[in-house]
Amino acid sequence: MSSTPSNQAVPGPAEQRKLRIVKALHTAIWAFFVACIFMIHLAALMQWYAVALVFVGVVLIEVLILVVNGMRCPLTDVAGRYTQHREANFDIYLPRWLAQNNKVIFGTLYLAGIGLTAASWWLARG
Repeated sequence: MSSTPSNQAVPGPAEQRKLRIVKALHTAIWAFFVACIFMIHLAALMQWYAVALVFVGVVLIEVLILVVNGMRCPLTDVAGRYTQHREANFDIYLPRWLAQNNKVIFGTLYLAGIGLTAASWWLARG
């Protein structure tokens, strides 16, 4: 029995290859931004405020891209060209639960990093 519903066409080998490339690229970019978010926390704890602000700015660029694109990564639309599947992780190599909750989890960590940076800077001043 096939795992693909009968109303969805199975992508051909060329589409599958292109989808794997998009998913790999999307995952690499996601990992880069996750690393940037964690670096905000580390930089704040080390009192490297200029470094923390650089990482805040880098992630802010990604946030603005998401906002302009209706809170969707542009690579999601690219991946959608190569498959009809639309599971939460059809476009990225992440577990489904993480793909479904990605923005909440990492948005919270991003805001917490900004808060940690601000609080650390404020406390270091006095």
